Amino acid sequence: MSIAEAPKQTAPEIKQTQCFIGGEWVDAASGETFETMNPATEEIIANVAAGDAEDIDRAAKAARKAFDSGPWSKMDARDRGRLMYKLADLFEDNFDELAALETLDNGKPISDSRNADLPLVIDCLRYYAGWADKIEGKTIPIRGNYMCYTRSEPVGVAGQIIPWNFPMLMAAWKWGPALAAGCTIVMKPAEQTPLTCLRMADLAQEAGFPDGVINIVPGYGPTAGAAVVDNPLIDKVAFTGSTEVGKMIMKNAAQSLKRVTLELGGKSPNLIFADADLEQAAQGAFIGLYLNQGQCCVACSRIFVEDDIHDQMVDKLVGMSKERKVGDPFDPSTEQGPQIDKTQFDKILGYIESGKSEGATCLTGGGRQGDRGYYIQPTVFTDVKDDMKIAREEIFGPVMQIMKFSDIDEVVKRGNTTEYGLAASVFTRDVAKAHKAAATLKAGTVWVNCYDVFDAAAPFGGFKQSGLGRELGEAALSNYIESKTVTMSLD
Repeated sequence: MSIAEAPKQTAPEIKQTQCFIGGEWVDAASGETFETMNPATEEIIANVAAGDAEDIDRAAKAARKAFDSGPWSKMDARDRGRLMYKLADLFEDNFDELAALETLDNGKPISDSRNADLPLVIDCLRYYAGWADKIEGKTIPIRGNYMCYTRSEPVGVAGQIIPWNFPMLMAAWKWGPALAAGCTIVMKPAEQTPLTCLRMADLAQEAGFPDGVINIVPGYGPTAGAAVVDNPLIDKVAFTGSTEVGKMIMKNAAQSLKRVTLELGGKSPNLIFADADLEQAAQGAFIGLYLNQGQCCVACSRIFVEDDIHDQMVDKLVGMSKERKVGDPFDPSTEQGPQIDKTQFDKILGYIESGKSEGATCLTGGGRQGDRGYYIQPTVFTDVKDDMKIAREEIFGPVMQIMKFSDIDEVVKRGNTTEYGLAASVFTRDVAKAHKAAATLKAGTVWVNCYDVFDAAAPFGGFKQSGLGRELGEAALSNYIESKTVTMSLD
């Protein structure tokens, strides 16, 4: 059955709106709630508990107890892995509900929730389930009559703050390595998209995770989020979000020397050379920019095209943009849904106006789509200069900027002229050129003749102001592990 023929899925029942602390569903201590909105209709979905510092403290105490003296600290690593496998199976068993809940709360097309987000979530959990009993120390031959070895021990209670663009997937990226390492979790989901994270916690309880291992406190950044960073019972903070907030977290975490990992913003360059497969390059640039309504930290929002093929590539991308179907995210044929909320909607429209006023040429799009919901037309700018606002700042929306270049040294230099360094891509048939660009682009991920290829085994993270540390792969486990050296005299 094709996507166009697939039956339209409906919104699911909302089952969880409270905080999940110590294995119990509880109201926020203040009794306050906030509204989570449907960005496709601008209507209220549900009222969700608005946690604050008191709730974070309750969650941290529950997580501390589970880590220090509860069944989690006594559980065999292999049994931890078995629980993670069971949780992944439950996500698979509740696939339709979770996908629909993600689409309802976030606005992303149901085809994306079903075909991209949720499969990656399940794969991530299963990948890290396999790591649970393979985290090992080493024996070290030191001088003298001693036995020296290292132990890899969990860091403790992990505070995790996730964004709204991939709510389920970002939760899985954080849960996977933390649980495999033996940590307990206090998570604050984004206030725009708390529903799937709460349902995931419900399924974790069904899977048999002990009380206090996973705790979820929805709320706002300045209250609940800041409290995660400040709470003395939390040993480590992992944050995915804006560079601006990441800097605040790093500054505040310095007061207690908490371990910090940050996955932050980007302004990723996409280098398309004249010898590239043009159809492949156009598809890569199109998906690389428009995926998830352009709300991706790795979005290739600076598309550099070699002079000889510039006009041809522009024609392809403009034509594809005009044909992109924007509409109801529950329609299986929809390719682009609404932006997450009015704040983001207005911000993106402001960037579009900035591009026009600074002299870039808007070839298609450039405004709102329809009169209900936070929909923005797929937008393509040409004649973009490197110093324009739209070429320097992260837009986080469906706004494509296309620029010309003449040679590899020039374009790599221009690609690196940014405070960010999260991702980059290169499209060329010349192997030497591909490796040269990959080696000299300052980015944590470089895709060659592809874009947005993610796998749980492949480390992901940024250079420069795009963050600290790595998510995914074996590398992510180090975020949640302390290394202890033990030296014993043999005399």
